[in-house]
Formats: sequence, structure tokens, C-alpha cells
Amino acid sequence: MTWRDGLAPLREANFRWYFLSRFVNTLGNMMAGVALAFAVLDITDSATALGQVLAAHTIPMVAFLLFGGVIADRFPRVPIIQVSNLVSGATQAAIALLVIAGTASLPAVIALSAVHGTLSALSFPAMGGLMPQLVPRDELQKANALMSLVRGGLTVLGPSASALLVVTVGAGWALFVDALTWFAASALLLRVRVPRREQTPKDRPGTLAELSEGWEYFRRTTWLWIVVLAFCALNAIQSGAMSTLGPVVAKATIGEQGWGLVLSAQSAGMLLTTMVMLRFRLERPLLVGILGIAFAGLPMVLLGTYPHVWLVAAAMLVAGAGIELFAMGWNLALQENVEEKMLSRTYSYDALGSFVAMPIGQLAAGPLGAAFGYTWVMAAAGAGYVGICLLTVLSPAVRNLARRTSVDSNGRPARGAG
Repeated sequence: MTWRDGLAPLREANFRWYFLSRFVNTLGNMMAGVALAFAVLDITDSATALGQVLAAHTIPMVAFLLFGGVIADRFPRVPIIQVSNLVSGATQAAIALLVIAGTASLPAVIALSAVHGTLSALSFPAMGGLMPQLVPRDELQKANALMSLVRGGLTVLGPSASALLVVTVGAGWALFVDALTWFAASALLLRVRVPRREQTPKDRPGTLAELSEGWEYFRRTTWLWIVVLAFCALNAIQSGAMSTLGPVVAKATIGEQGWGLVLSAQSAGMLLTTMVMLRFRLERPLLVGILGIAFAGLPMVLLGTYPHVWLVAAAMLVAGAGIELFAMGWNLALQENVEEKMLSRTYSYDALGSFVAMPIGQLAAGPLGAAFGYTWVMAAAGAGYVGICLLTVLSPAVRNLARRTSVDSNGRPARGAG
């Protein structure tokens, strides 16, 4: 596969505009994560408070994900994403203005984060189900790689730029940039023209029946529920250790700019891996992906035992490569093996199972760190993370899942020749 072949999805107008929309949105998001963390720490200087803000986003997202999946399988996905982007931009703008004005309070940030999380419950399944409608099935890996290229490229600079803004003009301005990108991303989606699915409301079962149908598919697909169960624990560990305790440990050891550098190193690893995936076919998507993401436990161990900025950055580079391998493998597994009419519901069950324990990690990390020591909890979390990944690949259904590239006459995925 040549570089020209790798760029083939951009010839599709719908994908090209969607790509631009995600480019703009990702640019803001990569700055917002670091800015929000340090904005909260400036308000309270408490890891527990930061965990509460993160949980306020996650809990409503998890609560409404299943309904978001039904909505995205029932109605046009592009308008759903547009509305979600507009309201998300408004919430981020409100937080940014409060921070800039110096009037931000923890309850206000928690409330606005909850609204943002609710909107994410609608947009996440819609985005997951949209990709097969934008490009031919045999270009899904290249399309996913291009999306990852955007994310990886921008996150190399985003966290460091955000950290620089935090220490110069303040966290509020980085959050305001993120708000503007939500609005711009919504406008760019106006050029995406996806044909309406031919199905009238009377042809559809009720919401509960559709949820039940999605659950039955999820339950009987072994590789699907095993990986989701694993990520229920993995995401709880990651959100508690890296997202909640990470900035606290970094502030006391490598500093805010060091933390931005570390996050940028992770993004560089993702970017390099994405460029490889534009040229080489991933044949065993889950086996390679889960073995790769096991390396994400290494930075946690190092932050807990030897928080030297360049050593942690090197570990994050490797971790980023593993994260990208898994993201690519997981998207391919879903997009090539799940029927389009079921895809958003499958993404919603995936997200529900994967995210449901994240608030536990976010809320428990601060108290655990205070009780046992932040560094000890960080190191133990990293070791547990690696162990869960290794247990997951023991399942034959997971490690033997191969690529599928076409569909049969009934619309079911069929194994491809390549």
C-alpha cells in the first residue's frame, strides 16, 4: 500500500468534510483536558475535587449511552452530532468565562460538566456508527487511520500548548478555544450529505425492544463482551490513576509543563503508529491491539516509582503506540463485524460497559491516594492494568478474530479474501 492509497478516503466528499470537522474539534479538545484539570486544581487544590468533576461528566454519559445508541440507529446521525457539538460548545464557553472572570466554583464546573457528559452520550454512538456510511468498507482501516492521524498529530502539540497557556495567561483561555472549535465543527458538518436510511417509524420496534435486541447481540458475541468487560476495569484504573492522580503527582514532581510534555509524548507514539497503519494491514486487530495497550500500564508504574520527566515521556511514547493499535483494532472489529443497522447500539453497549466503572476510579483515586500514598496507588494501578490485558488475550475468541472486508447478500459481514 502506497501513501497515495492511504489518502484514498479523502476523495470521498462526505468523509473529507467529516475529517475537517473532527480536525477542528480535536484541536480544541487536546487543549481542554489539561486546562480543565489545572483549572480545577487552582480552585480547590484537591485530587478528590478533580475526580468529582471528571465523574460529573462520566456518570450522565454512562446513564444515557444506551438511549443514545437507539437514537443514533433510528435517526440521521449527522444532525445528532451537530446538535451535540453546539450544546457542548456552549457548556465549555460557560466554564471558560467563569474561569477567566475568576468566579468559577466547584459546583458550577460540576454542573456544566454533567451537561457536557449528557451530550456525549448522544454523539459518541452516532460518531461510531457514521464511519461505514462515509467510505467503502474496504477503506475503513485507512479512514480510521486518517482520523487517528489527526488526533495523534494534534495531541503532540495540544497538551504542551495548553500547559503553556495555563502558566502564562491561565486555563480559561484554553477552554475558550475549545468552545469555539465545537461551534466550528458543527458548521463543517453541514456539508456532509449522508443518504437517509429507508425505514419509517412504524417499521421500527419500541425503544425497549431495540435495547433488548442490542443486548442479545452483545451477549452472544463472545469477543465483544470479553473486551468490554476488560475495559470496564482498565478504564476505571486509567481514569483514577492517570486522569485524576496523574496531574497531582505531576504538579508535585515534574510540574505542569512536564506533564504537558509527557502527554505530548504519548500523542507522538499514537501519531507514529497511525502513519504505519496507513501502509500496513492489521490482520489480528484485537490480539495486536490488546497486547499493545498493555504498555499503557508502564507510565503509571514509573510515575509511582521514579517520576523522571524524560523516562516517563519515553514510556508514554510506547504507551501511545499501544493505545493507537488498540483503537484501530477495536474500530475495525466493530465496523467490519457488526451490521450497520446495529452499529450505534453496539457502540453504546460497548461504551456503557467500558465507562460504567470510570466514576468509581475517578472518585476513589483521591481518597486512596490520601490514605496509602499517591505514588504507591499509581504503581499498583499500572501493574494491575498490565495483568488485565494479558488475561484478556487468553480468550481464543479475542486473539483469533480476523479481518472481514465485505458483506453477503443479506447484509451480514463476510470474510474477505485479503
